[in-house]
Amino acid sequence: MTPLSRLCGVATLAMLAVVPALARAQTALQPYQMVRSLEIVQDRIATGDHAIMPMQRELLAIIDSRLRAMKTSDFADDRNLQALLVYAMSGGNPATVSIVLSRLDLAGPNKDIGTGVLHYLNGRNTEAHAALRPVDPLALPPALGAFAALIKGSIVGTEAPAEALKLLDEARLLAPGTLVEEGALRRSIGLAAGTGDTTRFMRAASQYAERYLRSPYASQFADAFVAGVVTLHGSLDLAAIGDITALMDAEQERVIYLRIARRAGINGFEELASFASDKAQEAGLRVNVAEDPRALLYSSLAAVSSGTSEEISAKLAKIDRRKLSASDRELFDAVAAVAAKLTATPPRLPAPPVEPETADMAAMDEGDIPVLDVETAPLPRQATAAGRVAPAPKPASATAPIAAPSDKKVAETRRRLEEIDRLLGDVR
Repeated sequence: MTPLSRLCGVATLAMLAVVPALARAQTALQPYQMVRSLEIVQDRIATGDHAIMPMQRELLAIIDSRLRAMKTSDFADDRNLQALLVYAMSGGNPATVSIVLSRLDLAGPNKDIGTGVLHYLNGRNTEAHAALRPVDPLALPPALGAFAALIKGSIVGTEAPAEALKLLDEARLLAPGTLVEEGALRRSIGLAAGTGDTTRFMRAASQYAERYLRSPYASQFADAFVAGVVTLHGSLDLAAIGDITALMDAEQERVIYLRIARRAGINGFEELASFASDKAQEAGLRVNVAEDPRALLYSSLAAVSSGTSEEISAKLAKIDRRKLSASDRELFDAVAAVAAKLTATPPRLPAPPVEPETADMAAMDEGDIPVLDVETAPLPRQATAAGRVAPAPKPASATAPIAAPSDKKVAETRRRLEEIDRLLGDVR
C-alpha cells in the first residue's frame, strides 16, 4: 500500500467515525455545518473513495431528519437557507425540501432556486428552466452558484448546447476539484461531441481522465467518450485519443477500445475500427488476455465494404465463434455471409471479368452500410442527445473513378451493395 493510499484510508476511517457523532449531536449542529460535511464526503467520492459512499447515505438521512425538525425562524440564518438548497441539489429528499420550502416566505434568487430545484427533482425540466432563468450562478455564494450552474446546464443541454457548455464552465469555475466539477466535465463531453467541437471534446475528456477516472460515475464518462470518438472520428487525431486512454489502466483501456471498435465497425469507419482493434489487442497483452475475437470481428466488419472476400475470410477464420456473445455471433454470421456473397455468381447476370477496379471494394461508398445502434448501455439523460452517434458520412472514394463503366459492372456493384444492406440489416 502506498503512503497516499494509507493516508486516504486513515482519512476515510476518521470520516466514518464522524457520522455517529453527527447523529448524536444533530440537534446541536446547524444544517450548514452538516451540509458542509456532506460536501466533503461527496468530493472524496468524486476522486475515487468508494469506501466512503455509505457515509453519504447516512449523512443525507441525518440532514433530512434535522431539516424536518427545524423551525421557520432557524432559516433566518442565510447559511442554513443556502444549506437547504445545496442539500436539495446534492441528492436530498424532494419531499423534505418541498415541506420545508412551503413553510418559508422566500424572495429573489432563493425563491427562484427553490422552485426550480423542486421542479428539476420531480422531472419537470420545462418549469425548472423557467424558474431558474433569472438566476445568475456567478452572483451567488460559490457552493450554491456551482450547483445552480450545473443544474441549469443540465436542463438546457439538448435545447441550447452552447449555453449549457457556458454554464458548465461556470460550475467548474465555482467548484474545482469537487463532485460538481466531475458532473460538469462529464456532461461537457457529450455536449461538445454533439456540437462537433472536437477541441472542446478532447480537452474535457482529457481533464476528466486526469482527475476523475476512479469516480463511481466514470462509466457514464466512458459512454460519452466512446460515442464522441465515433461521432467526431473524421476530425480526431487518433494519437490524441491514445494520449487520453494512456491515463487509464490496461483493462479500462482494452474495454474502451473494444467498444470504439464495435461502434466504428458497425458504422463502417474502417480506419477507426482498425486502430481501436489494434489498441484493444495491445492493451489485452498487458493484462495477459489472449487475442480477443471481438477485436478481429469488429475490424472485419468495418472492412466489409473495402476488403476482398479472401481478406475478410482470413480474419474470420481466426475467430472462435463460440466465444462471442449472441449479438456478436449475429454480426459474425452477417460478415461471413457477405464475404461468401462477394464471390458468388450473380443470378441472371453473366459473371463480369475480374478486374482490379471491381475486385477492390474500397471504391464502394461506406455510407451505404446501414448504421446499427447496438450499444446497450444508455448515456445519462442530459447527455444522450449530445452523445448519439451520427449516421456515417459519405467519404470520398479511395480509388479513382472507373472510366465508362459497363452496365454489367454497375449491376454487379449494385448487387453487392444490396447484399451488404440486406445481410447487415438483419442484425438490427
